[in-house]
Amino acid sequence: MLKHRVIPCVLLKDWQLVKSIAFGSFRTIGHPTSTARIYNSRNVDELIVLDIDASINNEKINTEIIADIANECFMPLTIGGGINTIDAIYTVLNSGADKVSLNSIILNNPSFIKKASDTFGSQCVVVAIDAKWEQKGKYWQVYINGGRTQTGLDTIKWAKKCQKLGAGEILLTSMDCDGTKDGFDIKLTKAVSGVVKIPVIASGGAGKSIHFSEVFAKTRATAALAASIFHYRQLRIKEIKKYLKKRKVKVRA
Repeated sequence: MLKHRVIPCVLLKDWQLVKSIAFGSFRTIGHPTSTARIYNSRNVDELIVLDIDASINNEKINTEIIADIANECFMPLTIGGGINTIDAIYTVLNSGADKVSLNSIILNNPSFIKKASDTFGSQCVVVAIDAKWEQKGKYWQVYINGGRTQTGLDTIKWAKKCQKLGAGEILLTSMDCDGTKDGFDIKLTKAVSGVVKIPVIASGGAGKSIHFSEVFAKTRATAALAASIFHYRQLRIKEIKKYLKKRKVKVRA
């Protein structure tokens, strides 16, 4: 059985580290390179860096920042945001990243997942899904462009399609729980992880150590992600792993 991962996430806006609440408000809280250096010293499992504005602003990939972050990392590094061509993936990987996260581009061009997977291997392709519960339709709708744009797509069906096209992993973010610190969206995570065989990273809502044990115990998620609680040192990854080990949850050292 794969060991569960605890992953910090760095959200970027104008290449500054920011904190979000329900995808609706952002506050600058630091610099990504220094943050990567800190996480490296804490021996984290992985680091995910997402530029939340790149797709909307059609910004070019800042290879200098990526290289700076990669130079501080001795753990797997995933970069996402504005990656919309095979050449862009080459650029990101050559700058030091191990994986890329795809979101907005694949909604209009799902075959890009297969093309990326065939070119670089499925292990490099992470599909990011931002989902929000729609009370009227009774389903989780997929959003893109940093949670600004509705797609009308059902999250469960979209996750299954992404897997079929060659995605190696799904980064599943609950827009309803994001920034609340009330716990991961267990229903959403259980629904998605129950219909795919590829790893699912639960994201959105972490606030306590028990939230990590709950999502691992009640869903098939193989990893759990958080941002602000790690940045503000409200919880330390080492403490969470110690908590999980006491509850017989297999985690990396």
